[in-house]
Amino acid sequence: MVRLEDVINELKRHHPDADSTQIQRAYVFSAMAHEGQTRRSGEPYLTHPLEVSYIVARLRMDVASVAAALLHDTVEDTVATVEQLQEDFGDDVAFLVKGLTKLEKINFSNAEEAQAENFRKMVVAMSRDLRVIVVKLADRLHNMRTLTHLKPEKQQRIARETLEIYAPLANRLGIAWVKTELEDLSFKYLHPDEYKSLAERIKKTKKERESYIEKVIGLMGAEMARHNLQCELSGRPKHLWSIRQKMKKSEAEFESLYDILAFRILVDEVGECYEALGHVHSLWKPVPGRFKDYIALPKANGYRSLHTSVLGPDRERIEIQVRTHEMHRTAEYGIAAHWSYKEANYGMGSSPDRKFDWLRQLLEWQQDLKDPSDFMETVKVDLFDQEVYVFTPNGDVKAFPRGATPLDFAYSIHTDLGHECSGAKVNGRMVKLNYKLQNGDRVEILRTPGNKPNRDWLNIVKTGRATTKIRTYLRQESRDQALQLGQEMLEQGLKPYGLTFNKVRKTGKLETCANKSGYRTVNEMVALVGYGKLRLESLLPDLVPASKLESGPEPQRPDNPIKKLIKRVLPKSNTGIVVDGLEGVATTFPKCCNPVHGEDIVGFVTRGKGVVIHRKDCPRARDYDPACRVDVQWSSRAKQTREVEIRVYTSDTTGMLASISQSFYNANINITAVNCITDEDRKAVNNFKVQVSDWDQLQRVVGSISKIDGVTKVERVGG
Repeated sequence: MVRLEDVINELKRHHPDADSTQIQRAYVFSAMAHEGQTRRSGEPYLTHPLEVSYIVARLRMDVASVAAALLHDTVEDTVATVEQLQEDFGDDVAFLVKGLTKLEKINFSNAEEAQAENFRKMVVAMSRDLRVIVVKLADRLHNMRTLTHLKPEKQQRIARETLEIYAPLANRLGIAWVKTELEDLSFKYLHPDEYKSLAERIKKTKKERESYIEKVIGLMGAEMARHNLQCELSGRPKHLWSIRQKMKKSEAEFESLYDILAFRILVDEVGECYEALGHVHSLWKPVPGRFKDYIALPKANGYRSLHTSVLGPDRERIEIQVRTHEMHRTAEYGIAAHWSYKEANYGMGSSPDRKFDWLRQLLEWQQDLKDPSDFMETVKVDLFDQEVYVFTPNGDVKAFPRGATPLDFAYSIHTDLGHECSGAKVNGRMVKLNYKLQNGDRVEILRTPGNKPNRDWLNIVKTGRATTKIRTYLRQESRDQALQLGQEMLEQGLKPYGLTFNKVRKTGKLETCANKSGYRTVNEMVALVGYGKLRLESLLPDLVPASKLESGPEPQRPDNPIKKLIKRVLPKSNTGIVVDGLEGVATTFPKCCNPVHGEDIVGFVTRGKGVVIHRKDCPRARDYDPACRVDVQWSSRAKQTREVEIRVYTSDTTGMLASISQSFYNANINITAVNCITDEDRKAVNNFKVQVSDWDQLQRVVGSISKIDGVTKVERVGG
């Protein structure tokens, strides 16, 4: 059991000049406040703040942090107040304790909402003082160490929260040993059978493993000594959660798993890191594609090291990390490794240092995302380690999670750039929006004003920021469309009784009807009518006077109410489309798919754009509410030419452009624009905007161009 002397000794080990008087006073205050309280284990409650303060001291934190650790539960679980702590221990300690205290006086609808709102509070506090989260991690670590005394369902809930939130937070702060222990403890309670089985397997191979580690260290040590390179060598198996994840990823059993041993080489200077790496590669053959230079490109949490995998003795695959002693201190203690005892500012400050980008992003989300589940989902996704580093056209480096795409890149620059993203170039070449970014890629976003996100983008993006921005846009767009349609349908339903939507709204009956039906606002009720989830007839008794309902004619609900809306609200136009049997209805053809005569199409009524026409297989057609859908067909009497874009991939040879142009001429197709791009490998991408009369004509010219010598691929842009 940890004693107060242990806490003070650990503090002075890192800060010899620290005044321990405040620590002693905090201990006495905590002991008196928690007097009579016990933990589930039956131990005095004071054992918990003592253990937490020891972990905080071990993390090299200052006196205020250790004092706050001793006091962190006093406001939440005793009669002590923040004002009292402020008077007795000063602003620093009081602020830290306040940031760690849950919002107990607020009624939440469920545990998830409470979790989200308490996390929001902590995010705001930690943005001003990062010591808040360091103390919280120490608190969570000791709670996980003593989780065995709780009920299984509570163990699972806390372990899951730890794995999804607090272990990634420790990783973002660069505190490796805390992250590792939190992951293994979470594993123990989330998957107890797997944990027990894996731990037993590791134990059975302990002697064999220790012998192999000794052999590898001996060979590396001899090689380094031969080149007079002073270094410190160590080896260990990877921690249990890491091994479990590797087994899941490779779908391999433990016995056939490779690369579970990690070796570390510590040197004094950066140059010696690369020298040591060279000696390792001369000793054993490196595994292709497994070298990572986190010294030249540090991780977002400040981690720096060289990583390589080699085929070691007995052709066993092993991982080796090479770093300086200073880099190792940073890897183990993260941001705490660089805080001096009397550091004036423990916040993220205004520094452009990218290691705080994740915290700034959390601050933005807690302000923008009002829905608790959205907020926590976004946090969980984006807290995990960022490993892909790409370059902007200006040469700036941006970090993304593995699996991120050009859309994530676009949204990281600006929301509008993400919304209007129509394509991307990576290393000078056109790529699809679902292209997975790779380390070292140079990314350029192509922008089309008026372009809009669609639901398929949610399956493409990886970052929380992009997901949030797309989801927010789609929800608002869908809601606006439903609201417009619902109002129009109410207008039509009220008309037979000599009423209008605005007249009824002025009487207050719409508000009364909404309140009676349990809706928060009139707009919410009207939107549900537009969505088709609320029948118009069910509202009429509350909106139309009883005398009119009895004496007037029953409202004649048309077989297709949208058809009447089309006749009344949409302007006339000759576009070659028949809408619900009507010709001349105004239509709009979005650039996303550019349908041509003869293709299967769908239409949706919108305000301002008439009926929007999409190809039936266009992903963006899914973004419209089904209630707005109308029957559309191509007119047999009015066939109009449509402009489409065709992209042709070719070798960069003389006469290629002329041959393609000749194919268009032979098909009687007019070219309106041409754009050709070539690269250093003598490959060319040729973009043609052409006017075609129907789908058959388009297919014929695509087939013709495909047969030209040197053409590797022909595709229709936006389809």
